Amino acid sequence: MNTPHRRAIVLALIVTALWSSSWVIIRFGLDDEGLRPLTFAGVRYLIAGLVLLGACVIGPRTRQSLRSVRGRELLFLAGFGLVIVAVAQGGQFVAIANQPAATTSLVLSFTPLLVVAASGRSLDEWATIPQVLGAVLVVSGAFLYFVGALEATLVGMTAAVVALLGNSVGAVMNRGVHRSGLRSPLITTGVSMTVGAIVLVIAGVILEGWPTFTPRGIAFILWLALVNGSLAWWMWNLSLRHLTATESSVIGSLMLTLIAGLSWIFLAERPSAVQIVGIVLVTAGISWSQVRRRRPSPSVVAGSVSSK
Repeated sequence: MNTPHRRAIVLALIVTALWSSSWVIIRFGLDDEGLRPLTFAGVRYLIAGLVLLGACVIGPRTRQSLRSVRGRELLFLAGFGLVIVAVAQGGQFVAIANQPAATTSLVLSFTPLLVVAASGRSLDEWATIPQVLGAVLVVSGAFLYFVGALEATLVGMTAAVVALLGNSVGAVMNRGVHRSGLRSPLITTGVSMTVGAIVLVIAGVILEGWPTFTPRGIAFILWLALVNGSLAWWMWNLSLRHLTATESSVIGSLMLTLIAGLSWIFLAERPSAVQIVGIVLVTAGISWSQVRRRRPSPSVVAGSVSSK
């Protein structure tokens, strides 16, 4: 495994830890501070996206590159933002608000299998046997961990499935956006995140009414926006220059393990023996997926967003 690829894995793991902590913060914001899911998600990602765009404007090279984003490339980035932020994150927040987080995590744990199927056809990144078996272990472990305590609701499950589809499509689109390296992740993330967040804020105001924020709620939003949002998404997109869609999706599934640990510490949700077995399977699946990596062909690497 070469050094850039190793560094990409480390970056992805750090981001996964940050995103795992978001689930606990989101639950506190929804339950204790009365934040509404769509508005909560929209304001969080709008602040994060604007911070990234501000950073682009500060740098002369990124400012010039940002000005050149137009036409089909701009439409593609806008569509990407709608999928990965408005659809995936909006659906996830609504699901968390209407059913246990564990149930939503179970549904989203099927993302790796959908990405394995989709990335081979659309990106010509066919998964290796260890990657496929690793994804299967992740889903199997997730099922064991959450079996027997779903307490699902119609609204929650519908939103979770919407988030699952958004995450799966977004993972493939994200790899296509960043693997050429022709645009700074700062630009692609800032543009797409801002577009998706604006749609979420508008939907939140229409469906949930004008929001009110407590000081603690504002603190939650700012932390999620600046640390778990701007910084984490930028780091994640840097890692995608060296990780395939399948690798990044399976690494992201480590969130199941981290969320379980954080829930045990902060929410007093102690896992059972069966759930611990599930955690072990998830961890084994993530490790196994890194045993062997097949690099995409040069013709695929040469593709760019602007050519689509």
